[in-house]
Amino acid sequence: MNLQQLRFVQEAVRRNLNLTETARALHTSQPGVSKAIRELEQELGVDLFVRHGKRLTRITEPGQAMLASVESILREVGNLKRIGDEYAGREAGTLSIATTHTQARYFLPGPVTELRRRYPQVQVVLHQGVPEQVAKMLLTEVADIGLATEALAAHDDLVTLPCYEWEHVLVVPRAHPLAAEKRPTLEQLAAQTLVLYHPTVTGRTRIDQAFARARLSPRVALEAIDSDVIKTYVRLGLGVGIVAAQAMQEEARANAAAAAPADDDLVSVPLGHLFGANVTRVAFKRGVYLRHFVLAFAELLSPRLNAALLARALKGDFAAAGDGSGAAAEPASDYQL
Repeated sequence: MNLQQLRFVQEAVRRNLNLTETARALHTSQPGVSKAIRELEQELGVDLFVRHGKRLTRITEPGQAMLASVESILREVGNLKRIGDEYAGREAGTLSIATTHTQARYFLPGPVTELRRRYPQVQVVLHQGVPEQVAKMLLTEVADIGLATEALAAHDDLVTLPCYEWEHVLVVPRAHPLAAEKRPTLEQLAAQTLVLYHPTVTGRTRIDQAFARARLSPRVALEAIDSDVIKTYVRLGLGVGIVAAQAMQEEARANAAAAAPADDDLVSVPLGHLFGANVTRVAFKRGVYLRHFVLAFAELLSPRLNAALLARALKGDFAAAGDGSGAAAEPASDYQL
């Protein structure tokens, strides 16, 4: 039995038992993967997979039982490497972040810039996707830390903490009648053609639920996962948009600084009274050793994520960690989730 065989099994499961995709992901040959898995089964004395010809069709019962051990062994091997990296080169390494477009574009530039100032030898890798993709990147250890509003808290293998709250805003051209409204109503919005986020991202569920409760059926012209795309189509006159408030920060600063803003500049109108507050969460995979700069980056994301809170959460004290209260502080150096 060797680690390579275990990696082949793990990756085959991740790739829905497609050995061609498994071989491509691990930069090897499909026959080599198949042979290694066969040899492992022979050594263990049980079949891990049911086959139809050369294809794997499903995982057997003993295969399901052993998969948890495979995951645990490979996770601990990864932890050993991270611990070695930590003490071999404490100020150098790679921070891999999985997040959505809105967080990457509007929220993370400040924290990433500050991390690079403090740790100039740390390379930052940014992976963007929808919330479920962010969760998957954490679970498969593609990313060290994840940031999203949806999906993360639904996974038991992830430790998640609230990072910050935000609200939706209406986005309209300056000359639009709704630009002067202080508190638009759902009826006013339903009378417009809307440009919205895709249902899986950026709090769209709250918007749909609010209209459903009011028994209103909004007219949606376009859905997108990208705030900038929504603003582009609002400028083109396709409809009025609803985006995260942070996506309008640049326009707000530009309008405040301009003596005479152009008529087609976009303006935002708060919609928190209609759709409530959303919570963006930060997440880590449970059981993974985190290097010190990963925790340092987490602290940069929000005043809520201080050393004491992170330490308690990573030890499994979620009731205490969730309230954000200040218990006895411990240094946020290195923790295992």
